[in-house]
Parts: sequence; structure tokens; C-alpha cells
Amino acid sequence: MSYLMIILVKLVQLVSSLLTLYMWVVIISAVLSWVNPDPYNPIVRFLRSITDPVYARIRRALPFVVVGGMDLSPVVVIVAVQILGALLDKLVFDMGMSMRVLGG
Repeated sequence: MSYLMIILVKLVQLVSSLLTLYMWVVIISAVLSWVNPDPYNPIVRFLRSITDPVYARIRRALPFVVVGGMDLSPVVVIVAVQILGALLDKLVFDMGMSMRVLGG
């Protein structure tokens, strides 16, 4: 039973790390949008391909995130990633505590 818990804890930690990585991708993408980079650059294309679909969903669900021509959807993504990260950290902590109580 304890091996299964260890695997689950590590999987949740992996998802948390991937969320943190995605948050940094969003931040880099937002900063790059301020300087108007070359749209044919492979890095810029990659960043846009993994962030634009999420931004589009947020803009559809929350049309008020575009205020005065300024798009705040990256801020919404960052806040959502932070909340999900905190929930996952709490989940890992609770799983670790239950392992300790069970004697694992």
C-alpha cells in the first residue's frame, strides 16, 4: 500500500511541477507580447501554440478580461495555476500525513 501512495505523491508532484513550468511559459509569452517578436521564430510559435488556445477559452468564458484593449487572460491563467498548485500541494501534504498515520 505504501508503494502506491509514494507513486501517487510523486505523480501529484510531477503535475505540480508541470503547472509551475506552464506558469513560466505564460509569463514569458506575456513579456514577449510587449516587444512584438518575430512571428516566424520557432520559439515564439511554440509559445503561442501552447498559450493561445487557453487564452481563447478564457476570453470566451470571461469576456471582461479584455479591458480597454489590454488582455488580462495571462493574469487569469497565472492565478488559476497558482490556485491549482496550492491545492495540489495540500493534497500531497495530506497524502504524506496519511502515510505517516498508517505507518508507511
